[in-house]
Amino acid sequence: MGQGAVIRIIGIDPGLRRTGWGVVETLGNSLRFVGSGTVTSDNKLDLASRLRQLHDGLTEVLHVHRPDEAAVEQTFVNKDAVATLKLGQARGIAMLVPALAGLPVAEYAPNAVKKAVIGVGHGEKKQIHMMVKVLLPRATFDTDDAADAIAIAICHTHHRQSAQARAAFALPA
Repeated sequence: MGQGAVIRIIGIDPGLRRTGWGVVETLGNSLRFVGSGTVTSDNKLDLASRLRQLHDGLTEVLHVHRPDEAAVEQTFVNKDAVATLKLGQARGIAMLVPALAGLPVAEYAPNAVKKAVIGVGHGEKKQIHMMVKVLLPRATFDTDDAADAIAIAICHTHHRQSAQARAAFALPA
């Protein structure tokens, strides 16, 4: 992509029950909200069918919004090993779908997302959602998962810009 190209980024907040997604566009320092939503799975179905629902839903989102890059939140380990494993499987789908579409996929720890959006690595969901609305006044989200996904996309815009700046100022070897 050229220096003056608009880059469309999808942020994905993986979960087996609800996977949030948020799409933003960035050009230089400007940021524009494109869309957000939540892909859900039916908890009455078997695990493989639920993962297929997430796959198919995310595939449709990518088809509709045509992002250039993807960012996925890293899984944190909790006390329930079974729940952690299921979340990891949902996260695998969240990374696989954009990878199959040929997109580069970045991963961010929850604290990195919070730091990029609210300025500190620890904060409440309400603070994140409020700052998403400050940064993107036109942003709408139907669930906390969608709001978190927008925050993940915002985090990626910050990190990709700093990586580009480092590359621009790097001296040839």
